[in-house]
Amino acid sequence: MNRLLMRTALATVLLMPFVAAADELNIALAAYGAGDYATALRELLPLAEQGNAGAQRGLGDMYLYGHGVEKDEAEALNWYLRAAEQGNAQAQMRLGYLYGKAPTPLEAALDLAWGVRQDYAESLKWYLRAAEQGSADAQVILGVKYEFGIGVPQDYAEAVNWYRLAADQGDAQAQFNLGDMYEFGKSVPQDDAEAVRLYRLAAEQGNTIAQYSLGRMYTEGKGVPQDYVAAHTWLNIAAANGQENAARRRNDLSALMTTGDISDAQRRAGICMESGYQDCD
Repeated sequence: MNRLLMRTALATVLLMPFVAAADELNIALAAYGAGDYATALRELLPLAEQGNAGAQRGLGDMYLYGHGVEKDEAEALNWYLRAAEQGNAQAQMRLGYLYGKAPTPLEAALDLAWGVRQDYAESLKWYLRAAEQGSADAQVILGVKYEFGIGVPQDYAEAVNWYRLAADQGDAQAQFNLGDMYEFGKSVPQDDAEAVRLYRLAAEQGNTIAQYSLGRMYTEGKGVPQDYVAAHTWLNIAAANGQENAARRRNDLSALMTTGDISDAQRRAGICMESGYQDCD
């Protein structure tokens, strides 16, 4: 029993620095989120210098966006690299972004040295590392890169692979993108019903282009029986959420509907939105 107590006490002592560091990091990140950049910087810097990956990523964000410090992409890169090498997926995502973004016209014209030079290979490397850790955001970005050949050879099969991994985690953008691959048969059998299923999953999370696409599928009877009331419902929702083409398509559809059907669709749209897109039938 005494040995057990001694081991427990020793474990507690050994964990205390990590618990304290986690508390300090939470304080720093809370200050950063509240816009108190002076406190965030004061708390993050010593933690980052001690090797805390979360603090290093946070400090990188401050330099990337110029929050409480002078904007400095090179310094941001420095802190992101330290965090990313420790396996911090958010830092790896930031590196993928920094290496992949195009320089501004001024940076390109003057070949400015203090920015981060575009390097598609480095960008891909860091997105891959984040994606392999399960980052759905990184998986979606890789899917987009392979679907459209951005910095990599165009490869629909690889795009589908990454979209599916993210969609299985519930990522709405991935669900929509994967639905699009099924609707147009990009490296998967063309399957409107599967496209509708995926669009619905994304639409229920508030993805506006998926909401618009559902309205389009119901209008055309693709993957579902043609249903103008359901179509109007989803187009109305997408329009209310700012989707540019939805209002025009809804108005065109209204010309084919009775006044009663339009009223029913409007009622259903209101219920759907009030329920957080869960009661939409």
